[in-house]
Amino acid sequence: MEASTDRPRLWNSNYLKVWTANFMLFFSFYLIAPLLPIYMSETFHADKQIIGLVLSGYTLTALMVRPFSGYFVDSFPRKQVLLTCYFLFFIFFAGYLVAGTLLLFAIVRTLHGAPFGATTVSNSTVAIDVLHPARRAEGIGYYGLSNNIATAIGPTVGLYIYDLTGNFDIIFALSLLTSGIGLAINSTTRLSQREPVKESRRLSLDRFLLLKGWSEGVVIAALSFSYGVLSTYIAIYGKQELGITSGTSTFFMLLALGLILSRIVGGRSLSRGRIVENASGGMALSLFGYMLFASVPDLWAYYTSALIIGLGNGHMFPAMQTMFINLAPNNQRGTANSTLLTSWDVGMGAGVLAGGAVAEACGYHPAFWLAVAVNAFGVAFFFTYTHRHFLVNRLR
Repeated sequence: MEASTDRPRLWNSNYLKVWTANFMLFFSFYLIAPLLPIYMSETFHADKQIIGLVLSGYTLTALMVRPFSGYFVDSFPRKQVLLTCYFLFFIFFAGYLVAGTLLLFAIVRTLHGAPFGATTVSNSTVAIDVLHPARRAEGIGYYGLSNNIATAIGPTVGLYIYDLTGNFDIIFALSLLTSGIGLAINSTTRLSQREPVKESRRLSLDRFLLLKGWSEGVVIAALSFSYGVLSTYIAIYGKQELGITSGTSTFFMLLALGLILSRIVGGRSLSRGRIVENASGGMALSLFGYMLFASVPDLWAYYTSALIIGLGNGHMFPAMQTMFINLAPNNQRGTANSTLLTSWDVGMGAGVLAGGAVAEACGYHPAFWLAVAVNAFGVAFFFTYTHRHFLVNRLR
């Protein structure tokens, strides 16, 4: 997949290493993510609201560390920051193997969010660094494929092992192993020397959050809210209300297939500058997928909505990430990435928490309709304000 002779190379060795390490990061995460509600329900007899509280703790710590991650990535040697964060993410998987009570499990899961949040910021910033400026928008889109493929394979492998063995320790150990492989790969990445940001003035909020991207952040938070509800409760919903277990892996595979297909097409479109168009079309398509899932509770809608949501999010997310990058000067790439991911975490955490509370009080279907409503708000806000805000304020 090399570039033609008259274009800079996209798939250089360092980009491939960072891409693969990101795949390992998200594979180890998604290997256990859809099984955790089942694990807590079966092992600790936790109800839906407790499950939501425990799982939202992970997102909360990731959210708390994101802005500081952007600052550290911009202010200190990026490879050192990346390897430190990735090591902490790796070692926390050992905690799941020894947490024998719900309280200990909740502590490990909550603390694990901090290195996850920091690693995703630093890894994506390094990926942007090793890309040629002429291929950057396209490379951002393809970088997301590593997340998307992990989204397909991780839950599929995790659910298959669970169906086959019923042993969660095997799954936790596999997450530990694969994250360790990602750490080893990243340690071989070579980065060019760069001068860290030197502060000539007192620290301001804009060094931690890209304030110019506030409206884009509102949109991302609204869209991730719906994904937080759906992705967290899809496995336990399918098992309890649709009578399926292994079918959940098919849901994630179809979701990832949509993400992959749209990333490939969208990457070419982004390279031609169609940023707003990609974001707009992706949001509208994804909203339709959520509405289909919430309104038609059967297997046909269950699987079809997965593909549609994947197609929509695959167009939307890299376009929104490119917006954040294009709003920031070069010395604030880390801050731009951390603001994007902070916004995503805000929505995800709120979705997990609110989804658990509504599901416990009213059932899963009202929780899914809440996800649709918040998603629709984000789409409406983008079309009425955010897209014009970006066009006026972008730097490139």
